Amino acid sequence: MYTLPVNMFLRLTMRLFSLTKEIAIDLGTANTVIIHNDKIVIDEPSIVALDRRTDKLIAVGKDAQMMEGREHPGIRTVRPLRKGVIADFNAAELMIRGLIKKASTKSNWFSPSLRMVVGIPSGSTEVEIRAVRDSSEHAGGRDVYMLYEPMAAALGIGLDVEAPEGNMIVDIGGGTTEIAVISLGGIVSNRSIQIAGDDLTEDIQGHMRRAHNVKVGERTAELIKMNVGSALTELENPPEDYIVHGPNQMTALPMEIPVSYQEISHAIEKSVTKIETAVLSALEQTPPELYADIVRNGIWLAGGGAQLRGLNKRLTDKIGIQFHVAEDPLLCVAKGTGVALKNIDNFSFLIR
Repeated sequence: MYTLPVNMFLRLTMRLFSLTKEIAIDLGTANTVIIHNDKIVIDEPSIVALDRRTDKLIAVGKDAQMMEGREHPGIRTVRPLRKGVIADFNAAELMIRGLIKKASTKSNWFSPSLRMVVGIPSGSTEVEIRAVRDSSEHAGGRDVYMLYEPMAAALGIGLDVEAPEGNMIVDIGGGTTEIAVISLGGIVSNRSIQIAGDDLTEDIQGHMRRAHNVKVGERTAELIKMNVGSALTELENPPEDYIVHGPNQMTALPMEIPVSYQEISHAIEKSVTKIETAVLSALEQTPPELYADIVRNGIWLAGGGAQLRGLNKRLTDKIGIQFHVAEDPLLCVAKGTGVALKNIDNFSFLIR
């Protein structure tokens, strides 16, 4: 009869009976991504649907997003994070717990004890960091580590963050834009502003009200941004106009409005200009040697906002330094937290 070697038997036994699983989480204002065993097991909107009377979880992620704007009085949908920080502690805990449960169902693992690395904005205060840590621990995290999002984005892009060389990352998320200069495994200078994807969405909602007298919800404004959002009024490959359906604010009669990318470019101009100004301000604070490295290497754009049409060209023309869009900008931070999780003992820039 064939028998397993002792060392192989011990490894299998330890794997079977290990009660600790390792996961990396990009806890974003707009989307939350969870990585387990180098695979993305969850990539869903950061939203929960709760029972209005009992505050019990009804749905999380995509299921909750489908309910947004369509709830009856017994249900409320909540986005637990605003401007990159936890705004509703209870909802955040329920969301993390619910998404982890979804992840465990998809990848056939269950663990009462988790080791987590969580991406957080570089401008987070101690109180905000504590809120993320507490929510993660209450959701089952035994060991919870924090990693600043620009550092995670750099790891996700594949930059050598420990090299004696300057790299600048501009991570435009849903709630915040994180700008950081990284060298020798640390953040040399950083700037975090609360102007990001959500502000562009609000700009579009306001524009539709003023220019067309039509009221559009957050989800519709998001679709407008995705389909015809642009940082420039002239594009080489312009998208087709996006048709918006909504009620006239005065008459409540249905309206059908074609929206062009030039129109949206004007609508979001102020917010894009603020991001430009923040990048210039961060460059002003950069030490000369690192500034020279950045001019040579260029600046990397990550996050959902990096996908805005023409943004990299606009910034390149304005600032005079080449801006590169990361290969998969939406998932850079998540991938970076996964890299940090695998090398947790080697990276000194993790917040313990």
